[in-house]
Amino acid sequence: MSEQDLRNIRLVAFDVDGVFTDGRFYLSNEGIESKAFHTQDGYGIRQLLNAGVAVAVISGRKSLAVEKRMSELGVEHVVQGCRDKVAAFDKIIATLDISADECAYVGDDMPDIPLLDHVGYSVAVANAVPALHQRCDYSTSAAGGFGAVREVCERILATRSEQAR
Repeated sequence: MSEQDLRNIRLVAFDVDGVFTDGRFYLSNEGIESKAFHTQDGYGIRQLLNAGVAVAVISGRKSLAVEKRMSELGVEHVVQGCRDKVAAFDKIIATLDISADECAYVGDDMPDIPLLDHVGYSVAVANAVPALHQRCDYSTSAAGGFGAVREVCERILATRSEQAR
């Protein structure tokens, strides 16, 4: 998909660990997990939603922190503990009545490859494994957990504002 075609994106889906976060999670002695999310990424998500672009999160892990953060941001499509990201994604786009070509996905590691290959616009965060950079349409300059989500949001929103001119 060309940069100009980004204005046709109707859904942006994201992995969580390594994309919204730096890939680390903290586990207390009591077994309580915590994650760090970048507030500027949250603003980008809200801007996408305000522009009418749907947002989804598809993660292989389950985390209450993710559930709470996505709820705060107004992200309605949250799938956790997912073994088949493509199947989960296909269910989401079916409910939205859109095609995979109208979607972007942002990932950082090998389990993301099938979904990155499935969408119209694929994005690897700066700290993604090398195999992703080789096959994605775009690689962010910011690392996951340090503004990569915001960078993707702004890139997509910029094409929409250019279209409005």
